[in-house]
Amino acid sequence: MTTTTYSLYKITDSRHIGFSPDAYSRFKFGDEAVAEQFGIHLAEGFIAHHLRHHPIVQMVVVSSPYSFIPTATFAMKNHFVFHLNRWLAANGHPVLQETKVHRTISYKEDYGQLDAAQRLQLIGNDRFHIDKAFLEGKKVLFLDDIRITGAHERMILKMTADYQLSNELFLLYFAELKNPDIHPNIENYLNYYAVKSIFDLSPIIQGEHFFINTRIVKYILNYDFETFCIFLQNQTDKFVNLLYNMALGNGYHTIEAYQRNMDFIYQHLFNRKHKSIEHGN
Repeated sequence: MTTTTYSLYKITDSRHIGFSPDAYSRFKFGDEAVAEQFGIHLAEGFIAHHLRHHPIVQMVVVSSPYSFIPTATFAMKNHFVFHLNRWLAANGHPVLQETKVHRTISYKEDYGQLDAAQRLQLIGNDRFHIDKAFLEGKKVLFLDDIRITGAHERMILKMTADYQLSNELFLLYFAELKNPDIHPNIENYLNYYAVKSIFDLSPIIQGEHFFINTRIVKYILNYDFETFCIFLQNQTDKFVNLLYNMALGNGYHTIEAYQRNMDFIYQHLFNRKHKSIEHGN
């Protein structure tokens, strides 16, 4: 098994990271227009550095691991695949295949503000599963949005070792922290640059290019109850139903910290449905 890491942006100076922190933050909270830009740029960089002058074999793309709700990286992955497939097809190569790393998540915390040791301790009980037979004889591209401490990467590589994969692996990132003197909580700074409160989510949710992901669901469910109630009552039925269905799919109704907000969503949907029936709709 050979492993190659490629990142489009290398962060060496916290004052000049090379890309817009505002755009990155909106991407992390579901702005698919930004995910499209990031995916296209990553595909172009990968083509230029690792494909254009190299033999092409069947490749399989694997987005960052998730359970039921996709991550922000999943939206970026879609556009990475669309753009790369056009290049592959135009040059007579087989288009990409996809598979998923199934993930059993053991925590609810946001690790963006943690250091390397704390991150490893937090995700150490997570379980990752992949279809080894499907990958046989193919080049595997593991996609993620940012590499900060490498904690998730180590979990992925542990999984590949546990499954005894012999494939050529690529670990692809939109950005990578390369300066060890920069604290890992720069990820937290980037994640929340454009989202200082729950109300900052409304322009993203109500925009034309919203793509729900794990981060936005957890952020909403973990918000203080009174503010959460005000926020929710200003959202459409379509979004509230989507939020509830996604939360159930990830089992968030069983997490005590989310219970009160989940109960309010249920009552909110029930009351709206009851009023609709009452008025003959």
